[in-house]
Amino acid sequence: MAEHLRLGVNIDHVATVRNARGGGVPDPVRAAKLAEASGADGITAHLREDRRHISDADIENLMAALTVPLNFEMAATDEMQAIALRHKPHAVCLVPERREERTTEGGLEVAREENKLAHFIAPLAEAGCRVSIFIAADCRQIEAAARIGAQVVELHTGAYCDAFAEGRMDDAAAEVARLTDMAAFAHDLGLEVHAGHGLTYDTVPPIAALPQVVELNIGHFLIGEAIFLGLEPAIARMREIMDTARG
Repeated sequence: MAEHLRLGVNIDHVATVRNARGGGVPDPVRAAKLAEASGADGITAHLREDRRHISDADIENLMAALTVPLNFEMAATDEMQAIALRHKPHAVCLVPERREERTTEGGLEVAREENKLAHFIAPLAEAGCRVSIFIAADCRQIEAAARIGAQVVELHTGAYCDAFAEGRMDDAAAEVARLTDMAAFAHDLGLEVHAGHGLTYDTVPPIAALPQVVELNIGHFLIGEAIFLGLEPAIARMREIMDTARG
């Protein structure tokens, strides 16, 4: 078990609030620096094709300002590959993307696109980016991610969090069991294991306790809590809950 469970803070929805009115506030880079000061081990930002929240300028400014790693989430498109190769962030996480969705739904379909994705990620890895694939906790997808040369898989925790929020506790327990098995499976294949999507103070403990998981990426919930608590206390509380669960 990794002694320190890393926390990546996703600052996308600071940009969502900014873009609702236009202008420059609130500033995602300021939020990222606050997160960094509050104990975040990294910052995640998703540059969508439609630029609905994070902008190209945000990525440039984050690369210039951060002293912790940037996890650059993106779709597997030529445009996004070129942007990643220009900036060379610490990590690139490939996610599925549909314009009509409100947030990322499900994991990337790797097993059906192995050859295409293997060629897509090769130049990113050669440029020094750690390549992560956001996938469902499914053995086929994990095996495919390992075969194409990904270094990291991020397991989608959304189904678990949705079941918990809806009071379907048997389903939530079944999802935790599946995540437990698949985290161990991915680790045995030599992949670094991350997890995220929909995690809250209430849902994070069993995921933080998984010994093979070395990083959690959490965004929307923390930005929402920041409205009431402030960003630094919201992150500090998440950090405390994660550390307690890990211990």
